[in-house]
Amino acid sequence: MDALIIEGPARLKGSVRVSGSKNTALPLLFASLLFDQEVRFENVPRLWDIETTLSLLQSMGTESHWDKATGQVSIFPQVREKVAPYEWVKKMRAGILALGPLVAKYGEARVSLPGGCAIGARPVNFHIDALKQMGVSVEVEGGYIHARVKSRLTGARIVFPQVTVTGTENILVVAACAEGVTTIENAAQEPEVIALGQVLLAAGAEIEGLGTATLRIKGGTLKVPEAPIVIPPDRIEAGTWIAAALVTRSELTITGCDPAVLASIIEPFRAMGAKIETRQDLNELFVEPCSVYQPIQVETQPYPGFATDMQAQMLTTMCMASGRSTIRETIFENRFMHVAELRRLGAQIETHGNLAVVDGPSFFQGAPLMATDLRASASLVLAGLCAEGSTKISRIYHLDRGYQRLDEKLIGLGARIQRISE
Repeated sequence: MDALIIEGPARLKGSVRVSGSKNTALPLLFASLLFDQEVRFENVPRLWDIETTLSLLQSMGTESHWDKATGQVSIFPQVREKVAPYEWVKKMRAGILALGPLVAKYGEARVSLPGGCAIGARPVNFHIDALKQMGVSVEVEGGYIHARVKSRLTGARIVFPQVTVTGTENILVVAACAEGVTTIENAAQEPEVIALGQVLLAAGAEIEGLGTATLRIKGGTLKVPEAPIVIPPDRIEAGTWIAAALVTRSELTITGCDPAVLASIIEPFRAMGAKIETRQDLNELFVEPCSVYQPIQVETQPYPGFATDMQAQMLTTMCMASGRSTIRETIFENRFMHVAELRRLGAQIETHGNLAVVDGPSFFQGAPLMATDLRASASLVLAGLCAEGSTKISRIYHLDRGYQRLDEKLIGLGARIQRISE
């Protein structure tokens, strides 16, 4: 198991390129199950979650080729086993995204329940209830979801009780293959959902309302998109680089990103006093820190609100502000586990239920830390960059699940980081 040793404080300099989006790549890779011919992808990030997804698909009988150097992936979706086994789903909860494509293409699926999650419950009952409305019988037993189309998939009016990204993605895929029209109300509006919808459009589906809370899908026969599916840049990685510039008080150019989907992430950093120039024509940002950061109040919300996947990184950045800041987590009920680790460095943070109160500025001193989940790992790396002395972060396999070679990119910007085996 690897760990990172960071010697701080760091001063970053130069430009960094954002890798492909993990949260976009995963549903699109699973959606390849809808087709009979080779599906090609480009700009696929080199992550453990991608490795796990391809292994899961291979366990079903598909063949794939991944050129990790270029980010090109080819999938030959010849499914023999319509099962997503626990041994793979337990490593990555996004395995639930196999449910929709298997039901849509093959009329049946046996998908392991995701099980526990470090950051809180992610119930799949919304997926199940929607499938039942579309002509699917569903039983849950032995830790698996057993879904089978009773006679045919039919369009339905689906109203999600609360916004669910993976639920929207699963039902969007099923609706694209169902007879008639499906409406999804209270649908997720995330860019990742839009990207999936655009691929289904290219495959021949009829979809209205992408990027809104109401989707209207007319199902039909799908064909493999002729052009390779290009994975867009990761908006959460871009936000993490903004935070890195602020906590190290460094000017930084962030390239290969899409400023259009970053507005809600950029806004609170600007409120702290940072200057962030968006260069839409160049697909880049230029970040300039300031000498004194202002305290702010932030609340996580579904897109287009402030992303829950940026909460941990924002919390570390708030520790640099002069005064009291707050951040309220409204998506997951157990996503403050990084707080205890930040306190070990010297952070002054109190939590009250889903509210974290930060009194700053903090002056971090290096210490050994333990990563608990993906975004918590990123927040600890940020803290290590601005801490005085040596910070060791253990269990960074969490980080490798969602950031492509983050330590190597930081080294390229001037940080002093060493990856070791424990």
